[in-house]
Amino acid sequence: MTSLHQAMLRVTVLCVAFGSGFCIMTIELLGGRILSPYFGSSVYVWGSIITVFMLSLSFGYLFGGRLSMRNPNPVTYAVFFVSAALLVLPLILFAEQIMEQVFLLIEDPRYGSLLASLLLFFVPTVILGMISPYSIRLLVQNEEHSGHVAGQLYFVSTLGSALGTLGTSFYFVLWFEVNAILWGVVATLIAAGVTVLGVYYLPQRATAGVQQYES
Repeated sequence: MTSLHQAMLRVTVLCVAFGSGFCIMTIELLGGRILSPYFGSSVYVWGSIITVFMLSLSFGYLFGGRLSMRNPNPVTYAVFFVSAALLVLPLILFAEQIMEQVFLLIEDPRYGSLLASLLLFFVPTVILGMISPYSIRLLVQNEEHSGHVAGQLYFVSTLGSALGTLGTSFYFVLWFEVNAILWGVVATLIAAGVTVLGVYYLPQRATAGVQQYES
């Protein structure tokens, strides 16, 4: 891999990490809108949503860190984004049915909202949480710069989360329906995965084509 190719991949990883942070907070803020028709929008509901997101992100960081030690590569990294996008689809397609069943099963809005949040948000957020530690592993070239790389990565992803919070709460919910915003999240995550694959593979193919032409 040439230095130019490494630089392109580095910029790409930082950009998609920004996007993942943006998407995480977009989904979390929409969680209140999704649950409110059945469980209201009290502090209990928001407590359930925040708890589930913090718990799922913690597991994501753990699993992502472990996977990053096993032959880290951009292909696996891209799979995280595509998998997260596919796991967001049940929020669009089946959220109503899931919440209706939970509502009929558990009358207490505290535990009902907690169970609904687990069923709807836990798995996709775990996958999104795996992105940050894996990103660091892809960016680190040597141990001397690992602290700087980690700080840079978390700065970018947290900045994305902050802008996702403002963008969703100030504008998106006013302009679009919840499902339309979620489709935008799905499209963003798939685009991120495809971009990673493109940046990784296209320069290699171009180099191989040049070598074949010269020979």
